[in-house]
Amino acid sequence: MTRPTTSPPTDLVFRVFNEIGIISQLSTTAFERVMPATMTLAQFTVLNHFVRLGGRRRPSDLARAFQVTKATMTSTLQRLEAKSLVASGADASDGRGRLVEITAAGRAMHEDCIGRLRPLLETIVSAVGETPFAAAIEPLVRLRQELDGMRD
Repeated sequence: MTRPTTSPPTDLVFRVFNEIGIISQLSTTAFERVMPATMTLAQFTVLNHFVRLGGRRRPSDLARAFQVTKATMTSTLQRLEAKSLVASGADASDGRGRLVEITAAGRAMHEDCIGRLRPLLETIVSAVGETPFAAAIEPLVRLRQELDGMRD
């Protein structure tokens, strides 16, 4: 039985995804260690989504964006709302729907989390240098956009 060979570009792409996966695991663990005890990474990523994009969102749209079930997103949003970090209200365009938005307390929590992460980020930049990060951002954005377009 012969094994199909993988083309060099495919090998390269796999290596990049593999490194991204390892970096994701390591950075998630490091980030969780410095976050406030009341904040999970899932909750922070929702706050970060609101800070990055602004506006109000339907829970179903958030679930789709994060590629989780609506029940999982609803649970995360309920926990955030119980802490007054997000607020929800009726969707005027759909009487059955809800819209969620970040609150001032949610923005403050986001800033607190970023502040707690800053020393780790400074250590990494000191060790690796700023240039590789500056060079990586554009290709990573393009990769994210491509993958984002493929999921729907």
